[in-house]
Amino acid sequence: MAKTVLVIDDDPTQRRLLTAAVEKAGFACRTAPDGETGVAIATDANAGADVVLLDLTMPGLSGMETLEMLAERRPELPVIMLTATSGIDTIVAAMRAGAVDFVVKPANPERVVVSIRNALKLSSLTGEVKRLTRKAEGGMGFEDMIASAPIMRQVMRLGQRAAASDIPVLILGESGVGKEVIARCIQGASDRSGKPFISVNCGAIPENLVESILFGHEKGAFTGAVARSPGKFVAADGGTLFLDEVGELPLDMQVKLLRALQEGEVDPIGSKRPVSVDVRIISATNRDLNDAVRDGRFREDLYYRLNVVNLKLPSLKSRSEDIPLLARSLLQQSAQRHGVNVSQFSDDAMQQLVTSSWPGNVRQLVNVVEQCVALTQTPVIPLHLVEQALSATKQSWPTLTEARDAFEQQYLHKLLKMTDGNVTRAAELAGRNRTDMHKLMKKHELDAADFR
Repeated sequence: MAKTVLVIDDDPTQRRLLTAAVEKAGFACRTAPDGETGVAIATDANAGADVVLLDLTMPGLSGMETLEMLAERRPELPVIMLTATSGIDTIVAAMRAGAVDFVVKPANPERVVVSIRNALKLSSLTGEVKRLTRKAEGGMGFEDMIASAPIMRQVMRLGQRAAASDIPVLILGESGVGKEVIARCIQGASDRSGKPFISVNCGAIPENLVESILFGHEKGAFTGAVARSPGKFVAADGGTLFLDEVGELPLDMQVKLLRALQEGEVDPIGSKRPVSVDVRIISATNRDLNDAVRDGRFREDLYYRLNVVNLKLPSLKSRSEDIPLLARSLLQQSAQRHGVNVSQFSDDAMQQLVTSSWPGNVRQLVNVVEQCVALTQTPVIPLHLVEQALSATKQSWPTLTEARDAFEQQYLHKLLKMTDGNVTRAAELAGRNRTDMHKLMKKHELDAADFR
């Protein structure tokens, strides 16, 4: 795919001349008549500008102001300044602000094309250095992801934009789609790369331990606190805290989480003073938090605090064009890990992988490939082994959250039946108040009248 050059210039004649030169050289070209429009295009997830030609002198938002905004919002985007003067002060100021090159008007088409190619090479080298650095540090970046499907490419572009700042990100998607992988890529592409990445599954923590695990505790703060624990926020200081299944947090913990985000500090249990933390928050859920907010199960103020940038990860089935590359990559990794000579899937086996429904998404694909590698006796994995592995993983094991919800529903059903729909009595037996009981019943669509 051809790289896209964005020309930002208020002079329509200059825009036409530059567009002609850019397209003749084999690049795609987009144009903007002013800085505001140019910034909007450059930061649009669907626009995909790879390099910018920016006029220095424009009405409204000046070239320098536009350059500063681009440097803030897309620091990895190379910008070439177009200037009517070769004054050294102007050039130095532009380079300090982030420009990679400058071209004096009237712009020579060949000079412009050479500058564009050099800027793209520099950008590529910079990206490769970052990738190798992350790899050496055990981190991940978007370059490590397999994502050719348009719907997934859009997610990655949004993720890359989000990585340029510390704004909170909320990742949505079914179980197994790779929400934590995206979170790690955002961390790896950010200024916090190489710093701690702490993952917490909020749905897997017992309610009575959530506060301690997140915010820490002092020795002797409660029964069983035999030693001081700093908590996950402190562990992630300087880096990223990934809150998986954030929708499962109890309401009282949501209040404390909101305060920690607002104040930039946490209160360990038993401590007399708060602890300052510098943490970037990325959260994820497979639930509809809008419904949870509407039902009173999730705080609206916390929702808007977390949902500054929203990434919706598609199911594996909806990005089926990625399956062959994913399967081959997973096969190579598994074969290397287990030290076996397995190099590929047969054509009909690969076709079966592509056309399967994948209810467990990428997590299920990983399991299928692992099973095939473990069972095959030939370098080429045949169709029957893929079918066998798919059958074994068809009924995917429920997540802890899903299992808990199923138990909760069965428990409430039995409790209401035993009490003949008496909510007060049911609440007493469950050790809850009537308000909590009604919320739980609403969550599981249970009506007390059905049990009388």
